[in-house]
Amino acid sequence: MSRFQILTAAEMEAARESGRILRSCLEEVSRRAVPGVTTGELDRIAEDFIRSHGGEPAFKGYHGYPASLCVSVNDECVHGIPGARIVKEGDVIGLDCGVFFGGICTDACRTVIAGDASPRAAELVAATSRALEDACAIIRSGIRVGDISSRVQHSVEGAGFKCVYALTGHGLGKTLHQYPDIPNVGEAHTGPMVPAYTLLAVEPITSMGSDAIREGDDGWTIHTRDGAVAAHFEHTVLVLPEGHEILA
Repeated sequence: MSRFQILTAAEMEAARESGRILRSCLEEVSRRAVPGVTTGELDRIAEDFIRSHGGEPAFKGYHGYPASLCVSVNDECVHGIPGARIVKEGDVIGLDCGVFFGGICTDACRTVIAGDASPRAAELVAATSRALEDACAIIRSGIRVGDISSRVQHSVEGAGFKCVYALTGHGLGKTLHQYPDIPNVGEAHTGPMVPAYTLLAVEPITSMGSDAIREGDDGWTIHTRDGAVAAHFEHTVLVLPEGHEILA
């Protein structure tokens, strides 16, 4: 029996609607991530958007997480808890969010720059986004997880940056995190073979400096160990027999 969740036709339609809500939510939150806004305000915008469009925030309450949105700023790789922090000019901000609709979860992230950033930070953000698109381009039924991992790694390292090796993508479906883990470093033609009609969260997480991490005092936020700026992009991808569909 497959360890992957294989979606039914009805579940795929629910996943598509979940993805539409999430994609539009992230567009709205990204537009509002400007100098002067607080990260808590961004969280409220996200939660209100999701609920007003018929979805449920997938992150809120997950293992005790207190918000609907992860807002990770500068050296924060993932899981930054929104609150009173005020966004400043040049901040590099990861906006990670999840939506439940019809019992199916989608998960996506984009990194934006508030105002103007250093050229190197802008290069990091662009390279991370490009690595995600490069990896997703090869997804289809029968691909191996290592093919995705290898594609991310080569794209990121080819641009002169590092993948944060301890943080991975994952499967999706009726729960937020499912089999398999999808590392951002690896060897092609290795790992589990991905079947059709399953959901993957592919998410390059990168650093301008060290690829090592440390846990913050809040028990959630993960930082680069050396304080280097990080970036994070993520798509929910529906695997199809002859290709894929990016849902969020």
